[in-house]
Amino acid sequence: MNVNGTKKRRIPLIAALSWISVVLAIILIVQIVRLEILPLKLALPVFAIIAIVTLLVFLLYNFVAKRTIARILSGFLVIVLTIGYGVGNYYISKTGEVIGDVTSLTSTMTNTVSVVTLKDSSVTSLKKLDGKTVGICKKVDKTGTQKALDDIESSISIETVSYSTLIDMVDALYNEEVDAIILNESMRGEVHDQEEYTNFNTETQVIHKTKYYTKRSNVQTSDDAVDVTSETFTVLISGNDSYGGLEDVSRSDSNMLVTVNPKTHRVLMTSIPRDYYVSVACASDAKSSCPDGERDKLTHTGLYGVDTTEQTIEDLLGIEINYYARVNFSSLVNLVDALGGINIYVEKGMAVDTFYANSTLKGVHEGWNHLNGERALAYARERHAYTDGDTQRVKNQQQVLRAIIKKITSASMIKNYAKFADALSGAFETNMSSSDITSLIRYQLSDDPSWTFESYALTGETDTRYCATLSDYASVMLVDNGSVKTAKQKINAISNGKKASSVSDQAGELGTDDGSSDESTDSYSTYDGYSQDTTTYGDYSTDYNSTYDGSDSYTNDSGYAPF
Repeated sequence: MNVNGTKKRRIPLIAALSWISVVLAIILIVQIVRLEILPLKLALPVFAIIAIVTLLVFLLYNFVAKRTIARILSGFLVIVLTIGYGVGNYYISKTGEVIGDVTSLTSTMTNTVSVVTLKDSSVTSLKKLDGKTVGICKKVDKTGTQKALDDIESSISIETVSYSTLIDMVDALYNEEVDAIILNESMRGEVHDQEEYTNFNTETQVIHKTKYYTKRSNVQTSDDAVDVTSETFTVLISGNDSYGGLEDVSRSDSNMLVTVNPKTHRVLMTSIPRDYYVSVACASDAKSSCPDGERDKLTHTGLYGVDTTEQTIEDLLGIEINYYARVNFSSLVNLVDALGGINIYVEKGMAVDTFYANSTLKGVHEGWNHLNGERALAYARERHAYTDGDTQRVKNQQQVLRAIIKKITSASMIKNYAKFADALSGAFETNMSSSDITSLIRYQLSDDPSWTFESYALTGETDTRYCATLSDYASVMLVDNGSVKTAKQKINAISNGKKASSVSDQAGELGTDDGSSDESTDSYSTYDGYSQDTTTYGDYSTDYNSTYDGSDSYTNDSGYAPF
């Protein structure tokens, strides 16, 4: 009451916010319960605190506070709670969306076939290609090439020249024997890998694209799922060499196995060279279009789907892979940038002045380097700058992964969480179920274990061998039998509760597997490509002129979660 005996009124806006805070508190509790990320021993106290604080502040402002100072203080608390609950609801909702996105497997794959001309060519559009000569290579991609030809010839007339290999076709373009070539974008990286065509992306231009879509028939959560809080599990992290979406068909540019023992809190990262010369084990939905049982680079198995990559690695190492996670180049760039960059330590003698993978970027110096997304990607892809080539490359990839994990689990993650969640959503996909992911998060929050990381990289000898996908000979890495045996034993050691370091490295002691005992692969020189028999529903083409815009470990550590 004031001196005139009238009741002092409370501010309507604050009173409304006090009711809103109650509603937001209820929604927050419901969201936490539905997401199932908090262990019971944490959930009950959190819920109790939310309920008690919300009720006290609500009663304090609306019924208890009489004096001006008390009302101002309680009103301030109402505002703080309302904002806090709003932010909390946003973060919880965002977390739920991210988990939903990454566990929603892509049901269709996009195949992109381009018409490529030299950068300085006068042929800058499909219309200007009329009456010109186009190089094709159906041995590498029969279906994609034919679809592109059908699309092109619906509006113009061209002459075609067939080549037996992909590189022969590219040679013809550079030698101006043809005005353009038809190139499946999944094979662009294969051209870029050739030393003489490192600048292929900047020396050529795309004047037309044809897109068609194929359906994945085996889209489901893992059949080999385990209790991730009590049983050892292995995840295949397969990195696609694509700047597009996860739905784009592309090679598996990097392959890393992450074996986690939740009981001993040990994590083993096992990297496999992209050029490992392996026997392809085709997945059930790729049988008729995949060179099953034939020798090829491991990277090419990605063209037939991640399931084929997974089965091929399982056969190679004699192990069971429980889950996979697919990422692409765009994912890594966006993720690292969302985290505010990562810190990488470069050992003495391992500095790189300029990345061959992207010559426009600054390299790395000895000591600590802070890398943004593009530089982190270039560092993870680099191999030409090192004597060990692909072997050092996989070590760099392990280092980048560890740096990302460390940044995710650091205190600075709080201020970057919104950006991180946006980058993570759509950045990768996994056949690990949402319940497995939430169980792992709940386990980490409940037990707060200190994780110890170990790593191993398989090795081999560089040679030239026939690759089924290319219908041609290419540089490969012959499988080192001792290295394969070591990798398997280290993975088993982690599963059995032992240190991976307890297994001695037998690389170089048991010889190499060069595929000489296989049936001759030359009989597969008429291999028709990887997608000719897939179910197609819907074509899309576009005509434009553009330069291709895709740019092209360790002691034990502990203190942060594996995922």
